[in-house]
Amino acid sequence: CEGAFAKYAQKLLTDLMANYTSALRPVEDTDTVLNVTLQVTLSQIIDMDERNQILTAYLWIRQVWFDAHLRWDKDEYDGLDTIRIPGSYVWRPDIVLYNADNHFTGPMDTNVVIRHDGQMMWDSPAITKSSCKVDVSFFPFDGQQCRFTYGSWTYNGNQLDILNAMESADLADLVDNVEWEVLGMPAEKNIVQYGCCADPYPDVTYTLKLQRRASFYVFNLLIPCVMISFLAPLGFYLPADSGEKVSLGVTVMLALTVFQLLVAEIMPPSENVPLIKYYIATMTMITASTALTIFIMNIHHCGPDAKPVPKWAKIVILQYMARMCFVYEVGENCMSAEPEMQEPPLVANTNCTMNGQVGPGREDCVMKSGQETVGGVIMEEKEEIDQFLSPVGSGGRNPVDQHSTWKSNIFLDSGESGGQRRCRKGGVSGEQRKDREISCDIPANDGLLQHNIEYIANCYRDQRAMQKRTAEWKKVAKVLDRFFMWIFFIMVFLMSLLIMGKAI
Repeated sequence: CEGAFAKYAQKLLTDLMANYTSALRPVEDTDTVLNVTLQVTLSQIIDMDERNQILTAYLWIRQVWFDAHLRWDKDEYDGLDTIRIPGSYVWRPDIVLYNADNHFTGPMDTNVVIRHDGQMMWDSPAITKSSCKVDVSFFPFDGQQCRFTYGSWTYNGNQLDILNAMESADLADLVDNVEWEVLGMPAEKNIVQYGCCADPYPDVTYTLKLQRRASFYVFNLLIPCVMISFLAPLGFYLPADSGEKVSLGVTVMLALTVFQLLVAEIMPPSENVPLIKYYIATMTMITASTALTIFIMNIHHCGPDAKPVPKWAKIVILQYMARMCFVYEVGENCMSAEPEMQEPPLVANTNCTMNGQVGPGREDCVMKSGQETVGGVIMEEKEEIDQFLSPVGSGGRNPVDQHSTWKSNIFLDSGESGGQRRCRKGGVSGEQRKDREISCDIPANDGLLQHNIEYIANCYRDQRAMQKRTAEWKKVAKVLDRFFMWIFFIMVFLMSLLIMGKAI
């Protein structure tokens, strides 16, 4: 039986090709339109080159038409109704991919299946490289639409018409892609009138709808970028004395630069890439934070020679902004700040009576400085006396006149025996006076003693004023650090929410 079929197939091929030419359109009347039915099956997405905007896909293309010159009566050939012959033997439509890449790769030269009624069916695989307009405005949550436009290159609509076999491409044998998810591939027929020709040209356009699988980019680009962005405001929280504030900002900027280069390598040179905008905005913020950090460190390291903190800065920064940013010193709370200790004036009203003689009697020198109460001064004076007894650094004001005061409400008592003197607080009862008396061995010369004590007191006041001034500038720097930290945290959060929300 097989030998009989081979015998009739050879005879049939000889009879069909006797007066056949593959150069002419196979119609009986030249005015007849030849209909070609096109069907595309998507097998695999090989590659999507976003930078060069080229989609590489593996397709199965089926073309069906009727050849008026290739018909036979199957009863004459022992019931043989179909034969398969090389495609080069017969006429085939010149349907090509219009939007192909610079390399025009047509279907593979496979066999053509011919039925006894003249129906021609040509199935051929093709690896196509088509141009695809890539829109990365919402990367990595973007979706792309790539078009495959098929049409005849030389035959117009009056000679050859293209029909859709199905409303969409066949996706039954599609191999899943690790990066792209195929949502569909609908088909649409178009009739285009080109400027070069007056005749219409029909085509069939398949629109491949793709959705990017964003998990890879979220975990490798997006989350590291957001985490690095939130590191930038933490540079303000780093203590100024650590010496690493500027280094942290520079390190964060270098890390973002590396991630930006990775994104720029895979993205086309487009202006609508929100992730790159996010990187640029974050780098701008880090640059600004580094500049502000340098400015704040300059304030923090203001030395003793710096000017006092202005009054407006004390009110705005040290009071209101410090409470807003929750910056408190030791002993302060969120309800009330620590009251400022007012330094008594250097020289107060003097009511001292000194006879300038050292006699057998007892001398009392009383120095007052206003309405200061005894209870509030006791602890402060004890600390100052302790400081006087310890070595004091060089510097300070010049000693004042011999009759100037040393401190308010202090009595210098001297006895007759051996120049032994007692320093005690004034304005207290006898029992309290006994508790607070401090015995000290001092020279018998009252003027020299007062001169030395005044010098030590002035040095201590200068040192304390310098420490207070330096501490105020450090607190100003700390408040500004906290203020800019919260500002930058809010900016990073809103920027991430805006750009990522727009992309999603």
